[in-house]
Amino acid sequence: MLLDNTAALVTGGASGLGAATAQALAARGAAVFALDLPAGLDKAPDVEGVTYVGADVTDAEQVRAAVATAAGSGAPLRTVVNCAGIGPSMRILGKKGVHDLDLYAKVVQINLIGSFNVLALASEAIAETEPDANGQRGVIVNTASVAAFEGQIGQAAYSSSKGGIVGLTLPAARDLAQYGIRVCAIAPGIVETPMLATVSEEFRASLGAGVPFPRRLARPEEYAQLALSIIDHDYLNGEVIRMDGGLRMAPR
Repeated sequence: MLLDNTAALVTGGASGLGAATAQALAARGAAVFALDLPAGLDKAPDVEGVTYVGADVTDAEQVRAAVATAAGSGAPLRTVVNCAGIGPSMRILGKKGVHDLDLYAKVVQINLIGSFNVLALASEAIAETEPDANGQRGVIVNTASVAAFEGQIGQAAYSSSKGGIVGLTLPAARDLAQYGIRVCAIAPGIVETPMLATVSEEFRASLGAGVPFPRRLARPEEYAQLALSIIDHDYLNGEVIRMDGGLRMAPR
């Protein structure tokens, strides 16, 4: 699918995977609308072709307004990439007691329900556009994780949310096929994002050393490259693609 002179919506677009993807889409000629919490927009990079929109992915009205902004930009909304997410850890039963239920619900609410909210509302707008010569109207890429398959100790909430993304992918692709909308997901391994900014360089190096090859952490730009490859490849649909250097996560 061609990106030039189309609109794209990227959640979590102010930093990390989302920022890299927004920049890559803009470089390919898309008018990008990068969604993030208003508090996160202060440090967002100034990128030509990227417009920042303050929105909470779990709020239907805020997302609906953001989608309307992208869809009303003068270019057809064709692309959605969901990168917004959080990854706190807590054991189901630990020294401090039972896993906090509100924390579990918050992780699922943002990572899974937030992604579904954006997917559903954006697909409504994409379905109203004129298809291209091949009957295509758009592509939606969600972000899962290798934790969906090999969740570690303390990742019950995070793995649940990302496992939900994996389970969502095929039925979403089937639901939206009649509108010419493809749905795929990327399951990254360990990526050098702001989530890892608080740990030491030594610890990051040890994480990278556990990757079979290349023996390093993934880069946000590599996620963006894969997202663009999915968008370009018209026959990729209903698929979850691991991007992990062959990593299989140990229990801890």
